[in-house]
Amino acid sequence: MKLGIRDGAESSFAVRFAWLTGLRLIVLTIVLIVMTTIYLGGIGTRADSSRIAMLTFAVAFALTGVYAAVLRIGKGLPLLAYGQMLVDQVAWSMIVYVSGGATSGATSLYGFTCLCGAILLGLRGALIGLIAGASSYALICMLLVQGYLKPPPDQPLEAYATDWSEAAFPLVLNLLAMCVVALLGSYLAERLRETGGRLVVATARAEQAERLAALGRLAAGLAHEIRNPLGSIVASIELLRTGGSLGAEDEALCAIIERETTRLNELVTDMLDVSRPRAPSKAPMDLAATARDVVVLAGKSGRGRDVPLRFVGPNSLPIVGDMAQVRQVVWNLLRNAIQASSAGAEVVVRVEADAGGAVVLAVEDRGVGIPPEARERLFDAFFTTRSQGMGIGLAVVKRILDDHGFAIEVESEPGKGTTFRVRIPASKELELASG
Repeated sequence: MKLGIRDGAESSFAVRFAWLTGLRLIVLTIVLIVMTTIYLGGIGTRADSSRIAMLTFAVAFALTGVYAAVLRIGKGLPLLAYGQMLVDQVAWSMIVYVSGGATSGATSLYGFTCLCGAILLGLRGALIGLIAGASSYALICMLLVQGYLKPPPDQPLEAYATDWSEAAFPLVLNLLAMCVVALLGSYLAERLRETGGRLVVATARAEQAERLAALGRLAAGLAHEIRNPLGSIVASIELLRTGGSLGAEDEALCAIIERETTRLNELVTDMLDVSRPRAPSKAPMDLAATARDVVVLAGKSGRGRDVPLRFVGPNSLPIVGDMAQVRQVVWNLLRNAIQASSAGAEVVVRVEADAGGAVVLAVEDRGVGIPPEARERLFDAFFTTRSQGMGIGLAVVKRILDDHGFAIEVESEPGKGTTFRVRIPASKELELASG
């Protein structure tokens, strides 16, 4: 029985439970010392109050050993936490009974259990502690006032409120204090839990960024070394083709070499883009003309020859951005769509302005689509859903768009295709330039 505790947080819950069990043991010890030396010291250990208090503390300390044993096993901890809160509130009620009833100063111990419940189980734990504490405290007060429960014979009768005119005020005040402690404790515990979760995520991202930075430096060094032999290979293939002495089989082999070197050069370019990000140099540019040029270029190289490409949009559509980086975004999105498409499946690049003045760039394919579980990590570096590729192109796209302040949306349906939609807000700089 998990009682709402997630499996991934069980270890954190166990640590909190262990710390609070230790703190509970310290509080019990302090209360025991105060009770025996100050409050009950003058009446002796044989008095009824002393016997009730000692029995209560003995049971509480014994249960602490049980809690420690269950903690070592590590199972059923949330259920044990609820049980601990109920037992503690009953124990505090016994201490309240022997120390003055409604007017006892020990009522503050109810709030301690409510705080422990909030830290362990959030609002639910705080409410359980509040209900258990308020119910047991109100029951003690009612029994004393109605005469069903007599004060301990060794305690002065005037120390107890035995009618409602005396008990009402401390009862209401203490119940109100319990409510405030429970609600405030649950609120603060939830805020601390959220902050701790964000801190863990931030730490993980920082560690990942350090690893990616080291990998980026390595990739940049390798990319420079790889490009030199790539250039030599491409030049050699061109020389062989211009010789005119190649047969059909040799021509096919040269085409394979050319295609693979082009793919390798694209990977090298992506590595360099990831390892050497630069701030965009924004200026007015024509998005429609840029997208159209990329579509024409992609249709003449690689798999673009096998996939029909179509541009839809006006002749001109101005935006403000870094032309080279925006061109890289269109190229990467279009290349991604081509790679996801089968031969003959059309890819559409669409550019349009919406009613609010924003510009939308959409790249649509009819490929296999993106699985729902992969969409959250789609723009992470080195994450890819294909057997080929390194998962760098979309990471470069996301970084460039973030630097520009542009948003990107992904719509995908398995088996029917994917649409990447870049939303470019209206630019005041462009309005001033056109005005």
